[in-house]
Amino acid sequence: MNDDRFSAYGPILVMLFFFSIVVLNAGKYQPAEHEWEGVLPDTVRQQIESGEVLYRRACANCHGIKGGGAVQSQLGFSTPVPDFTDCNFATREPDADWIAVAHQGGPTRGFSTDMPAFGEALTTEELQRIMDYIRTFCADDDWPRGELNLPRPLVTEKAYPEDEAVLSSFINMENEGAVMNEIVYETRFGARNQLELVVPFGFREAGDGSWNGGQLGDLAVGVKRALYHDLSRGTIISVTGEYIFPTGDRGTGFGKGTTLFEPFVSVGQLLPADGFLHFQGGMEIPFIKDKATEEVFWRAALGKTVAQGAWGRAWSPMVEVLGARELESGAQNQWDLVPQLQVTLNQRQHIMMNVGARIPVDDSGRDTQFMVYILWDWFDGGLFEGW
Repeated sequence: MNDDRFSAYGPILVMLFFFSIVVLNAGKYQPAEHEWEGVLPDTVRQQIESGEVLYRRACANCHGIKGGGAVQSQLGFSTPVPDFTDCNFATREPDADWIAVAHQGGPTRGFSTDMPAFGEALTTEELQRIMDYIRTFCADDDWPRGELNLPRPLVTEKAYPEDEAVLSSFINMENEGAVMNEIVYETRFGARNQLELVVPFGFREAGDGSWNGGQLGDLAVGVKRALYHDLSRGTIISVTGEYIFPTGDRGTGFGKGTTLFEPFVSVGQLLPADGFLHFQGGMEIPFIKDKATEEVFWRAALGKTVAQGAWGRAWSPMVEVLGARELESGAQNQWDLVPQLQVTLNQRQHIMMNVGARIPVDDSGRDTQFMVYILWDWFDGGLFEGW
């Protein structure tokens, strides 16, 4: 490997080493109840493990002894009852969301009042035991748990396979004017896989002061697969292969003029105190090298989620570090910082907004960008539901 390639891959190797240290020590984040085995007396442990008894007493009349839901004709309401044995449904949300609905009732997450609030009838510790039992109804461990679906950064690709629609805008704040947008549609198939379609479009200022507007950029299609996930360690790792097609106009800055193949790896890591870490590293490979240059990139995002009150809106401040380097002689590493804030907008928390700025920290002369997205997790309900 020549010096240019070593310089380009070096930051990725350093960041992967850092991630290996984090992952190896990530078990410290796991819930305390996993540490009780072999420490507490048997009588106390039996109380802790009584989730089945609590479920049968408090939940089974509506949700069924085996979690599939009671027969609709036996219920006193028309709202469909979820099937806890359906792994596609039951694994997507973290325990905290289920406990919020059980403790506060359906309306706390924009669902029907037919789901009652247990309030003080069951403590949050008892509800957690019930949740631990409900999790056994999905017998397929191939499905990553919803706790690993970390807040989405503005740039860094997350590892969790998801059903989302995202509208993003990137606005140059200096020098040449540009407003670039993209619509991202993601759909999950199977336990670990995701198909992604990216449609970019926007407006760009030309050299004579006029604007090239409403033009389509280079369309992208990608497939993601989660290779590894372990909730006890708080880790998920996936690989993605993405093809970017030359549908945009290279002459006006809306495309690169050649098909690109972009393979990359993504890592998500839960940290203590509701912290989280993302990493993405990969390469951009042009089919016609006279029109575009090979490039490697590495990205990381560090953040923390803070709930407003015990059950309210989630705020997730993050900062991303973005690096890239073209694989040609004399190329320099490019570095950006992206401070940002994601917030859930509605009660169901499946509509979110993220606002931030991409700030170059090298001497390349690139523009600072204002960045924003609106995200709709469409599996959890319609765009106008849950408010």
